Amino acid sequence: MNLNRLYMQLIFLTSLLATMGSLYFSEIRQYVPCEMCWYQRIIMYPIVLISLIGIIRKDHGAIIYTRAISVIGVMMAGYHYLLQKSIIFDEGAVSCEGVSCTVQYINWFGFITIPFLALTAFIIILILSFMAKTIKKENF
Repeated sequence: MNLNRLYMQLIFLTSLLATMGSLYFSEIRQYVPCEMCWYQRIIMYPIVLISLIGIIRKDHGAIIYTRAISVIGVMMAGYHYLLQKSIIFDEGAVSCEGVSCTVQYINWFGFITIPFLALTAFIIILILSFMAKTIKKENF
């Protein structure tokens, strides 16, 4: 098996797991997503489709797309996590409609929140996308 194909499959599995996790928290646990959580979903969900299509079509360009999207996701999830855990952003925090972006539905071990989980997924996807080298289509 080609390593790049393996990396693309791992990107797909990571993004699928993150997508299923977000749906679990909102649909099963009934946690209402805040505005920033919605933005992170908007960024994560297409990675599932792009990586799946890239795997099926053996399209090496999908790695570039997932890399670009995951950079945006890292910035968004990182900022959201800082809103929750840092006192620096307390007063300048984005005012969200509905559920506050600083609410912590989960707080495992004192630092693992939902934005932290999203940030971890985006970082894993970003690292995998850099590990995969862009190659010619026939070598994918």
